[in-house]
Amino acid sequence: MADVPPKNLTSKRKLAHLRASLKGEVSFPRLTTGLERYRLLHQALPELNWADVDLRCSFLGHPMRAPLLISSMTGGAEALDDLSPQEINLRLAWAAQEFGLALGVGSQRAALERPELAHTYQVRSVAPDILLLANLGAVQLNYGYGPAECQRAVDMIEADGLILHLNPLQEYFQSQGNLNFMGLLGKIEAVCRALEVPVIVKEVGWGISPQVARQLVEAGVAAIDVAGAGGTSWSEVERLQATDPMRQAIAGTFADWGIPTAEALVAVRQALPNIPLIASGGIRTGLDVAKAVALGADLAGIARPLLVAAYSSREALRAALLQILEELRLAMFCTGSATLAELRRPGLLIGP
Repeated sequence: MADVPPKNLTSKRKLAHLRASLKGEVSFPRLTTGLERYRLLHQALPELNWADVDLRCSFLGHPMRAPLLISSMTGGAEALDDLSPQEINLRLAWAAQEFGLALGVGSQRAALERPELAHTYQVRSVAPDILLLANLGAVQLNYGYGPAECQRAVDMIEADGLILHLNPLQEYFQSQGNLNFMGLLGKIEAVCRALEVPVIVKEVGWGISPQVARQLVEAGVAAIDVAGAGGTSWSEVERLQATDPMRQAIAGTFADWGIPTAEALVAVRQALPNIPLIASGGIRTGLDVAKAVALGADLAGIARPLLVAAYSSREALRAALLQILEELRLAMFCTGSATLAELRRPGLLIGP
């Protein structure tokens, strides 16, 4: 395998990312998700019984009790202070099972390099029924990985699908980052053909354009996570890790780079009316989830707020999810929307 960094580098990098995400200020300094420019039309007479508000949905054929993905975050590292990434993933999976949500694990490259780390991603013991998604960096397909490694990632955690993430800006800032993205689309297509489970492609927080989304769908990708800008800025995360002053300065220059989440979601949905879409990137509340659904998302993904809650305790994580789902239910109730399909009614969303 060409240009492979030392086996422990990926694990150490993931631990550094986890520390920064939990303890640092890593949001976009000025850029927002754009969701704040939209509001849902209040219905003073909703003609709806609160008890009839139904959050249930289906994604890639998998039934869910609410349109929420606990987005890819961690795994593949040693203990953080007194809590291991494995325990964080187990807490997230436990919550996904309790609430009937989907869960994506962090990039599994560390465990493919060091199989002894595979247990940090394995959560089926506490979440037998959830939609569980494996995860690898798409650029690794240009650095020795192929369908076999993708299948190993899926098998490692008994996943229902595979996320391939795109992160060209982040790779630039990483030590020994992988910067050859040439010919990657054809290799993604080969993975889609080879795997029996669906392949989802996401950005890591700078957004996917309609052109890229079309190319991915034509290559056989089953769903897109637009993962727009406005939430966690990975250039800020990497800036906190950098020791080279020039790299730190360049990371600062690109701190507000990207396509805001709302803009990416609207554009991709218009270009691809029927493709399953996930909206992530700065989704923080149930009202954000409601707006994302109204804009065309099938699911909304939340990462950092749930990571922080899970790091605190299972009780804090459960409370955070209860609040998010209650906010979503209230937004639906006050718009007279008994179902998620009704939340997408024309004229219900007011915005630019």
